[in-house]
Amino acid sequence: MLEKKSLGSQISHTLKDWGVDVIFGIPGVHNQEMYRGIEEAGIRHVLARHEQGAGFMADGYARACGKPGVAYVITGPGLCNIMTPMGQAYSDSVPILVLSSCLDEISMRRGQLHQMLDQERAADCVCDWSYQANSPEAAYGLINRAFLEFQMQRPRSKHIQIPISLLETKTLR
Repeated sequence: MLEKKSLGSQISHTLKDWGVDVIFGIPGVHNQEMYRGIEEAGIRHVLARHEQGAGFMADGYARACGKPGVAYVITGPGLCNIMTPMGQAYSDSVPILVLSSCLDEISMRRGQLHQMLDQERAADCVCDWSYQANSPEAAYGLINRAFLEFQMQRPRSKHIQIPISLLETKTLR
């Protein structure tokens, strides 16, 4: 019988299926579920001191290896800090995928830690597209879409945000 795991953990396995072997980023309370599956999926993690560094490392990795670079960042300031390398990757046609956590609607109304009014729209200004996944199927679908577009279209930075409560949801892949 298949074991249900958190969506955040399962995301690493989906990325591994697309050939991702390294993820850059900074773990935090908002994105800890995304970090749970990295080791189990056989992906190496490179810890950055700042999200901007994680973004530029993902960019450099993509340029040097010819494979999309991937970065995990937290809600709000984590996403803001990686927007400069996202914009650079967009301008230079470098394939990087940034996955961030975000607050759900209930948390947004409470003014929780690192609240950002519309981080999806903010990120959309510096990348090819930015979408929020509101279900496990949507998360997997957006990841698949990003990697297909990296192969079939002009490769540019892309952003997927997933509510923290959804990252914690137990699911089968």
